[in-house]
Amino acid sequence: MLEERITMAHGSGGESTARLIAELFAPCFHNEYLDKMTDSSVVPGSGRLAVTTDSFVVTPVEYPGGNIGRLAVCGTVNDLLMSGAEPRYLTAGFILQEGLPVEVLRRVVSSMAETAREAGVSIVTGDTKVIEGKKGGEGTDQEPGLMINTAGIGFVPDGVVPEPDRIRAGDKILVSGTLGEHHATILARRMGLDNESLASDNAPLGEMVRALRDAGIRVHAMRDITRGGLATVLHEFAISSGRTLIIQESLVPVKQAVRDFCGILGLEPVYMGNEGKIAIVTAPEDAERAVRAIRAARYGQDAAIIGEAADTAEGRKPALICRTPVGGERVLGPLYGEGLPRIC
Repeated sequence: MLEERITMAHGSGGESTARLIAELFAPCFHNEYLDKMTDSSVVPGSGRLAVTTDSFVVTPVEYPGGNIGRLAVCGTVNDLLMSGAEPRYLTAGFILQEGLPVEVLRRVVSSMAETAREAGVSIVTGDTKVIEGKKGGEGTDQEPGLMINTAGIGFVPDGVVPEPDRIRAGDKILVSGTLGEHHATILARRMGLDNESLASDNAPLGEMVRALRDAGIRVHAMRDITRGGLATVLHEFAISSGRTLIIQESLVPVKQAVRDFCGILGLEPVYMGNEGKIAIVTAPEDAERAVRAIRAARYGQDAAIIGEAADTAEGRKPALICRTPVGGERVLGPLYGEGLPRIC
């Protein structure tokens, strides 16, 4: 039977490690590849591959709407989806801090397994390490935590992969839903604010992306909105394409709870991160159909068209322009400095 808290012995590679794997990880992540318990897995597949890796260090590890396990699957799967791939396999490396309650780890691993099933991916191999806990005087009021490193593999179908350099004048800019929930939720929890109206939007976006593909939408660029928020993503699109992107502030969807939270702290929703939203640029003729396809998919009910691309005027540099409700314009650059707190 497992101990109540993680100890250094769980990272020794011996009996305690084997028991942790057998009693906690193996039942949750059970599949024909992982069950072999080898140092690597041989999996079927051919054609073009998309490969990504990510590390997740969010604090707290559990928050309204999710936890670090769900986040790790969503973040990795969504990165693969944005490259036009169909995600298939994940790896998972766990770095556990000594003293971490086993029940916290069990909830995280169970959530990770459930999210992997939802996303249609298999966690095929992994690793566990234990590091020393904090000593007296080193933030001992904070519960020991964990970090997760992932790698993801997906298969890219034949055809054109969405890339920002395909953006043309007249293309429409869409978002798949409201902005800022994940960032606001993590920040509120870090500040000790108990706001029941805030919950993370962390979600796998495969159903949404497949809906666009099945509807024959000509997607010219696509990126999940994470660190740096919508403004940073669209600024990068503008620079990569050489176009000027223009969004209407009044059309950008933001939940009232997030808007109120940002107003109190002097934050801008367009720089707040999500973990379950996409910025999409489509051919103009496809934009309305794209919105309908996204709204019919899980997690896409608040999708909206928020702007369009234009040729950059001679002598000007590509930029992201935000038109305000009173008729003014302002240039939105990328996020500068560190977007505290860490949201993934």
